[in-house]
Amino acid sequence: MVLLSPPGEYGEKLRQVGFEWIPMDFSVRSVSPFHDIRLIYNLLKLYRQEQPDLVHHFTIKCVLYGTFAAKLAGEIKIVNAVTGLGHVFTDPGLKARLIRPVVRGLYRLALSGDKVRVIYQNTDDRDSFVEWGLVDGGRTQVIRGSGVNLDKFAGRGTRDAGRETVKILFASRLIKEKGVFELVEAFKIVKAKHPHLELLIAGDLYPENPSSLTAQDVEKLKETFGLSFLGHIDDMQSLLDDCDIVVLPSYREGTPRILIEAAAMEKPIVTTDIAGCRGLVVDGENGFLVPVNSVEPLVSAIEKLVDDANMRQRFGRRGREIVLEEFDENIVIHNTMSVYENVMNDGTRDAGRGTRKS
Repeated sequence: MVLLSPPGEYGEKLRQVGFEWIPMDFSVRSVSPFHDIRLIYNLLKLYRQEQPDLVHHFTIKCVLYGTFAAKLAGEIKIVNAVTGLGHVFTDPGLKARLIRPVVRGLYRLALSGDKVRVIYQNTDDRDSFVEWGLVDGGRTQVIRGSGVNLDKFAGRGTRDAGRETVKILFASRLIKEKGVFELVEAFKIVKAKHPHLELLIAGDLYPENPSSLTAQDVEKLKETFGLSFLGHIDDMQSLLDDCDIVVLPSYREGTPRILIEAAAMEKPIVTTDIAGCRGLVVDGENGFLVPVNSVEPLVSAIEKLVDDANMRQRFGRRGREIVLEEFDENIVIHNTMSVYENVMNDGTRDAGRGTRKS
């Protein structure tokens, strides 16, 4: 198996555990057509060199340009993972609205053909793509999230209910569409009534995304009493173990991994009533669903959980049950392998080419 990604520290870690890893600069902020043509050319050259039987693409540029390259390279089967609609579909700004028809057209070209299968993380996103005429619904599969290792993320429940401090965790990329600013405003209101409340924000700035918070934004938010910025965290199990409530007031999601991990570790959740989140969180059972871009409902939901340790424990146990039923990574792996088998068995391949890489 060959893995391809932008250069970075994790590439070497992949090599250390035995994968063949090739770095490639995708530069998602670049709008230069020359850069994009060069990227497609580099991918085409790589695919012709490696001769994979199947390629699996993630993220919008990989899906679009990787698919174009794979189609040009010849008889390669293609699986594309559309993990969310992304900034271009969620941003109401003029620039995003101007780019949107172009991106839809590119998706329509990329996702067509019998050699292509598309995986979505929720039915809303899949249905939108089908409704817009971007993909044939018969070549799609909904696999809800990337799953979680239930042995690694073992349910540990809430921390000692007798402890005075209640800790809220937000863990995601620091972009505006994740609802960071709404959460901080809600936190200020709740903390005025509950002085021992803490908010932990884990995640990096994401300068590749035009909606990323800036360093100046972070410095301003750090002035909020009781709020701590942790930056990127690798050991999510320990961080989740040390918190009481997980909040993600995002505007749009595929199926957020942090919420699956939180539920697996029996943490109650507050998130928005959107595609992807409501597939995991059942309002009033393992968390609360609130409207997008709304502070007061967020305040109300957080207060209920802060005030009631028994509710936190009850919601946490139910969350673990939901993950066991639907989000075990073994289920996700099985369903993904089924997609591979489906596309590989659709039509015959040149037997003389032998077994190749994927």
